[in-house]
Amino acid sequence: MINVAIDGPAGAGKSTVARGAAKSTVAKKLAEYYGYIYVDTGALYRTVALSAVRCGALGDSEKIENMLKNITVNLAFDDSGAQCVYLNGEDVSSLIRTPDISMAASDVSKIPAVRAFLLGLQRDIAENNNVIMDGRDIATVVLPNAQVKIFLTASPECRAERRYKELLEKGESVKYEDVLADVNARDYQDSHREIAPLKPAEDSYIADTSGKSLPQSIEMIVSVIKEKTNGEV
Repeated sequence: MINVAIDGPAGAGKSTVARGAAKSTVAKKLAEYYGYIYVDTGALYRTVALSAVRCGALGDSEKIENMLKNITVNLAFDDSGAQCVYLNGEDVSSLIRTPDISMAASDVSKIPAVRAFLLGLQRDIAENNNVIMDGRDIATVVLPNAQVKIFLTASPECRAERRYKELLEKGESVKYEDVLADVNARDYQDSHREIAPLKPAEDSYIADTSGKSLPQSIEMIVSVIKEKTNGEV
């Protein structure tokens, strides 16, 4: 199986319209290009965060650890490879895409028990499928033996602009300044957490998509994948 690990800071979502080369956008388009399964691991942490919010456990590690004993989180893929995430059998794919759940996901991801809870699921998918896996610690923790490791990034201002446009398209009333503040806060949380902080693996290719269009970013990453796999992919 071919595993491509793509890490990097919070981007702007999956849609390609007006959002340029966000990390998850690039990962998803690469999966379509190669016919691989696209795995958005951030959706798993968002799902745990949603569960914690619902049961009033957010901010209490012990309560969250106990909560994990009573929930199931699963991924499913349709014929096109699109990912859906389920919490106790409920499709929560759309419910986890809010700024509040995004910040809550960063909080729960600090808890070792949560990371251990989701690790097996992520590795099992990669062992049985050709995957483009998108997250924060894929190359460093989840798939340290991935054939291709890419750390995809962009300036905070660029990522905030993408996210801002995404939220406006969803009809939400937001200010760019608030979105930028959220991006910076999330970056700090992710890079300073004690467990699996956000950082590139030593052998990751650093790809900065600031100012690049989606096609330009895809072209850049495809060339890296071809180089790392000696043209086998």
